[in-house]
Amino acid sequence: MAYVIRLARENVERGTGGPFGAAVFEAKTGTLVSVGVNIVVLANCSHCHAEMVAIANAQKRLKTFDLSASGRPEYELVTSCEPCAMCYGAIPWSGVQRVVCGARGKDAEAIGFDEGPKRKDWASALSARNITVIQNVRRKEAVAVLQEYKKRGGRIYNPHQ
Repeated sequence: MAYVIRLARENVERGTGGPFGAAVFEAKTGTLVSVGVNIVVLANCSHCHAEMVAIANAQKRLKTFDLSASGRPEYELVTSCEPCAMCYGAIPWSGVQRVVCGARGKDAEAIGFDEGPKRKDWASALSARNITVIQNVRRKEAVAVLQEYKKRGGRIYNPHQ
């Protein structure tokens, strides 16, 4: 988690995107497979959230659209903030078997982001699909990155309604 929070912080400090970072790791060994940061504005692409970028990079690197394909190790998605509605929807199809989150959706909404129409029991819904969810890991540090982004006047490209 410290690593993805650092990615998010660097993205803010460099002005290259939103205050979100993510990475895919091999769950058993902790081997880094891919990283992603929020590049929505930079790429002019609404789906370039950190989680989506990390998942896409992992799938490309491993040459599979399904990270849970037979014979593969288990993979986890570590993200500086819990997934928004879009990223939540992509997680089951990605094949990751664990999601580890720092900040909460309400923390992102507190600085103005809209997390979308995500079900309240999203973590339980993923658990029902055999995807483990771990929340609030280094939450205070992750929230500090969100707050720094707001303090610097970072663009809120999909404001909370």
